[in-house]
Amino acid sequence: MRLGLALGYWGRGPDAGHVPLAQEAERLGYDSVWTAESWGSDAFTPLTWIAARTTRIGLGTAVAQMAARSPTTTAMHALTLDHLSGGRMTLGLGLSGPQVVEGWYGRPFPKSPLTATREYVDVVRQVLRRAAPVELDGHFHPLPYRGPDATGLGKPLKSITHPLRPALPVLLGAEGPRNVAQTARIADGWLPLYWSPARPEAYGEAVGALPDGFRVAPMAQVRLCDDIAEGLLPVKAMLGFYIGGMGHAARNFHADLMARMGYEEEARRIQELFLSGRREEAVRAVPDAFADEISLVGPRERIAERLESWRAGPVTDLLALAPDPRTLRVLAELNS
Repeated sequence: MRLGLALGYWGRGPDAGHVPLAQEAERLGYDSVWTAESWGSDAFTPLTWIAARTTRIGLGTAVAQMAARSPTTTAMHALTLDHLSGGRMTLGLGLSGPQVVEGWYGRPFPKSPLTATREYVDVVRQVLRRAAPVELDGHFHPLPYRGPDATGLGKPLKSITHPLRPALPVLLGAEGPRNVAQTARIADGWLPLYWSPARPEAYGEAVGALPDGFRVAPMAQVRLCDDIAEGLLPVKAMLGFYIGGMGHAARNFHADLMARMGYEEEARRIQELFLSGRREEAVRAVPDAFADEISLVGPRERIAERLESWRAGPVTDLLALAPDPRTLRVLAELNS
């Protein structure tokens, strides 16, 4: 199992510790470093900044939001950074949810998310292969555009720039069983959310029959500490926000996933509290057991024991949300 460092997205502003942490991860032999985006900082600029200050470590987006860019624009970002970094780029994509897609990006959330994702990946692949001008008779991402307000002057185009790697890896964030099954068919890997080694069935039957060479790269908070309850607090804070606030009460993919993992009543309670403005109560309502099974928290011996279950399943890359160099070092030692 390879190790990656997940840095997430910025909060109020840039984190001065991200570059030193990425450099330390590279020194320790980590395979990759990953950035994200939500509705603030973007995923590609910080990754480029890190690329310029490292030499070997792989670079990934976990995830770049599809609604933020047309698929050709995303492919341009990926092939550009792949060149500048000497072939270190991995493109992780995610659809996000209606609240963000419509509220932040000002676009309609697709009525058929699976089709929209499939078309998006198709266009990205065509750009990167550069075998012919890009064409797609798609519903969500038609190229050239031939809608009712089109000029009729658009024509299929091929990237001026030759991609460094036509088979640059594309990974997808997917939560529902049908989405995971499609991801196994069209992508090079999967970025699971809330991965629990004890509950792979929550993601559907496809998890048991993944293609050879397929990457499974979940993020997990890793925290070396003596007080487990205290160490779980950042995990619970994250879950309270995602389960409670990352979506509408009637449509929240994160809450639905938590429910499929056996915590339906708790998920709905967290939503209820968060959406009524009782955010601290929402965080306290996150069960310690759920926070614990999707993270690696505690003394070194406990993390070592629990790490075995992550290695035993389909996970190929553990993307660690690790807050400090000491935790990074211990995880590297335990995984060696």
